[in-house]
Amino acid sequence: MRETLANLISNRKFEYTIIGLVILNAIILGLETSDRVMANFGSYLHALDNVILYIFVAELLARFFVHRWRFFLDPWRVFDLIIVGIALVPASAGFSVLRAFRILRILRLLSVIPSLRNVVTGLIAALPGMGSISVLMVLVFYVFSVMATKLFGPSFPEWFGTLGASAYSLFQIMTLESWSMGIVRPVMEKFPYAWAFFIPFIMSTTFTVLNLFIGIIVSAMQAEHDLEAAEDRNQLHNEQEEILSEIKALRREIAELKKT
Repeated sequence: MRETLANLISNRKFEYTIIGLVILNAIILGLETSDRVMANFGSYLHALDNVILYIFVAELLARFFVHRWRFFLDPWRVFDLIIVGIALVPASAGFSVLRAFRILRILRLLSVIPSLRNVVTGLIAALPGMGSISVLMVLVFYVFSVMATKLFGPSFPEWFGTLGASAYSLFQIMTLESWSMGIVRPVMEKFPYAWAFFIPFIMSTTFTVLNLFIGIIVSAMQAEHDLEAAEDRNQLHNEQEEILSEIKALRREIAELKKT
């Protein structure tokens, strides 16, 4: 029984079926937001949603039966358990908000599609480096926010009147969202040399610090890809050694048979 379930949950067709059900379930949850669709097909959608949920529960039970206590050693299986567990919470008054998080079931694609799982693993591996860059970003923003408040606050209190307003305005400028016509040019009408403040800020944030984020993420994903490739090579090497040992054993047996 256990071996049969192990073969089932490791089968490619079974994985593709789960992926299809996750996508179908996400579509159903999206359709449930339409009053017109719910008026015509609400009962069918609820029934289909429950059937898919029961299949997810049965899948997790099968994985738990196969892996036993090792089920909780895999963070992706624990992630699936939490996502499905949220959907099982009754839609009563105190838990109605949690039911809205049923759409999180689509995140199960992260655990069943290896390429997406590798991307998430790479992002997690990049978090320490991203933390260092975030600290640098905070320092840059703090310095420029204090300067902007001192320089432009009295004349443009809506944008630079307080430290928080300055930080928000500089964040908008960093994203290059209406930064020139919306903020910088009006400021330059009163302070013609304001470009000497804003251009270094954009260069040090938009074109430097943000690219550091991208570089760290790319580096982490490349490292994850290299690690996966190394594991595949090791697995192939082990399989080849096993095949060679079996061939040597067969040769010895054949040689012994010839002697007799």
